[in-house]
Amino acid sequence: MIERVRHDGVLVVGGGLAGLSAALPCAPRPTLVLSAEPLGGGASSAWAQGGIAAAVGAEDSPALHARDTVAAGAGLIDADRALALTELGPGVVERLSALGVRFDRDETRYHLSLEAAHSRPRVVRVGGDGAGCAILAAVGAAALAAPHIQVRTGFHARALLQDAAGRVRGILADQAGRPVEITASATILATGGLGGLYAVTTNPRALRGDGLAMAALAGAAVLDPEFVQFHPTAIDLGLDPAPLATEALRGEGAVLIDGAGRPIMPGVHPDGDLAPRDVVARALHGAVADGRGAFLDARRAIGSRFPAAYPAVFAACMSAGLDPRAEPIPVAPAAHFHMGGIEIDADGRTSLAGLFAAGECAAAGVHGANRLASNSLLEAAGFGAATGQAAATEADPGASALPLSSSPELPEADVQRLRAAMTRHAGVVRDAPGLRRLLTAIDELDARHPDALPLVAARMIAESALAREESRGAHHRLDFPARAEPAQHSRLFLPYRAAIAA
Repeated sequence: MIERVRHDGVLVVGGGLAGLSAALPCAPRPTLVLSAEPLGGGASSAWAQGGIAAAVGAEDSPALHARDTVAAGAGLIDADRALALTELGPGVVERLSALGVRFDRDETRYHLSLEAAHSRPRVVRVGGDGAGCAILAAVGAAALAAPHIQVRTGFHARALLQDAAGRVRGILADQAGRPVEITASATILATGGLGGLYAVTTNPRALRGDGLAMAALAGAAVLDPEFVQFHPTAIDLGLDPAPLATEALRGEGAVLIDGAGRPIMPGVHPDGDLAPRDVVARALHGAVADGRGAFLDARRAIGSRFPAAYPAVFAACMSAGLDPRAEPIPVAPAAHFHMGGIEIDADGRTSLAGLFAAGECAAAGVHGANRLASNSLLEAAGFGAATGQAAATEADPGASALPLSSSPELPEADVQRLRAAMTRHAGVVRDAPGLRRLLTAIDELDARHPDALPLVAARMIAESALAREESRGAHHRLDFPARAEPAQHSRLFLPYRAAIAA
């Protein structure tokens, strides 16, 4: 028996920073936030260490921040959108401060970190490496206190509901094994990324591109799914997910070395250890692959300051029996952020009426082929709020949603097979034979579990990576190492599912 709920307002799917930032400005429209986990759990934004990029320094400006963003994106950034994002930066920091986020600062200025591909120190931190957790806690508290917001947890979205015209009317979800249909005036997907598709990731394992896949199956346009950013310095201690060693460590002088103690980055890029993430990730991938190993040596740069300056990194290392004050940290690239996603406009609208998207599941034109470090929290908070404002203006069309069955679950054993194949064939480096093997593996799994959401997301990555016969940003083809010009986006449209078309 399906429970049916009619919500006369905005429905937000996802309880991370983007979803909650979208919900807050929807007032006075009633806003229902659905989350699979309790607020703050299962969201990548809570795990962000570095901080939020914003031009708040005396020698910085939104224009300079936008310039760095465009340069990092390797030809696929919308420059106007990038400037719109960076202009929001100072205001977002002030708004979060007003909600109670205690950014690192003294009486006159913020303490700013330098991260890769930034021309100025502009990353505003909290407690050294606790920005994401602190920001999400403050925004979550504000959402729980807001009278127009209702938060319900334990809901796992399975499919989008649509009417006969294709307009999105809500979602089909699962709650404790029971199907629930929830219709709404507007639906915002803020379901996060897809790092959980990979065997080595810094993201919560449950994030496997479900929102992206649901939107694609409903017919939404998907932009550049092949661009997956691999953070070069995941702590390589055999944990799943892998703890992160924030880029701010290298900003303070920590050095990447191999097992023999030789620096890895000299001669690879002029910016050395602070080269763009894709460059560093490939260099470390090569060092690990050829047996030299890769380590982050922060003994001299951080040393005794570790417990107070970077408590999260210090705790992760010490829990595994490694003291970063006395020995280098073993590191390896890990799936970290998805630059592609559901294509949206400046208001967060997708190509489907009634559907909006925000945060990592969306492609807003500001990450291109290689996200600039610490722009993700800014995007989630800044563009998330703009999306909520637009969604709150949507009127309920009153149309009925068509009946729909949900996508099947992917059993855990098959999830692990998929993760291993994605890491092996659609990871830091790729080639046509490997991508074809990956697609064959996806076909075999899909024959048993048709349209399982992780398989839909993985297939879009693999097919777009195979079609992009060049190397650009985070997408590196061993068989096509040169960059093709002009830069072109990948756009995918999947047909409506048969159940909807009927």
